[in-house]
Amino acid sequence: MAIQKWLLFVFLHVHLHHLILAQPPDLEFSECGVNGDYTENSTYKKNLNTLLTSLSSKLDRYGFYNASIGQNSDIVSVIVLCRGDLEMEKCRTCVNNIAQQIVKSCPKQKGALGGYTECIIKYSNQSIEDTQSIFSPYFYSSIKDASGSDEFNRELRKLLDSLRVVAPDDDRKYASGNATGPNFQTIYALVQCNPDLSPEDCFDCLTEAYGDMSDCPCNGKKGGRIFTNRCNFRFETYHFFREMTFKAPPAGELHYSSE
Repeated sequence: MAIQKWLLFVFLHVHLHHLILAQPPDLEFSECGVNGDYTENSTYKKNLNTLLTSLSSKLDRYGFYNASIGQNSDIVSVIVLCRGDLEMEKCRTCVNNIAQQIVKSCPKQKGALGGYTECIIKYSNQSIEDTQSIFSPYFYSSIKDASGSDEFNRELRKLLDSLRVVAPDDDRKYASGNATGPNFQTIYALVQCNPDLSPEDCFDCLTEAYGDMSDCPCNGKKGGRIFTNRCNFRFETYHFFREMTFKAPPAGELHYSSE
């Protein structure tokens, strides 16, 4: 009898441990919309569940997907994007984890934004076109100040400007790189647009996002991120992305302007 109780205890302990391990981690960031709530048994909730449960299987080869289902007050639109250096298997896992967690962070709101370092989801009760202006911008900041902040910001801006030239002509609308800041510290950064943007729209989106830097708590910090609905960028003083090869635009074929 004693051995049976011991075996039962071991089985329950292992089973509980596996259940705990199976739970996705809490979202690193989230924001709930203010454009209305839905009820538990509503058509909106059913449409939302349909979208969220199918996201990982709908991703394109760049880790991007957007769609709308439903009509009138029951319409649900979603945009999902994985970081440009992420392998597809990890991208799908990341998206699956958000899909499970975001409704816990925003349990009844018709709009929500949330994600991890490597992927992000946004959904709303507005059309895809209208969704572009819902959660913009979203700031995320390190708590540590950069040494020589003025020089740090100058070198960071040079780096971001160089990446802004490369990303629009990349199929993934993504670019990453590094530069040397004050006191020989290395600054790492990446920029990314939704892959469905034109090169010109990607460049313009990043230009606008850079303009929000002065309002970001990350200004003068060692790291930070700015998300808009169509593009985002991140910088750190540690290497946080996988190295990729980027094709520089041919000389004389750059037609973008930040003016």
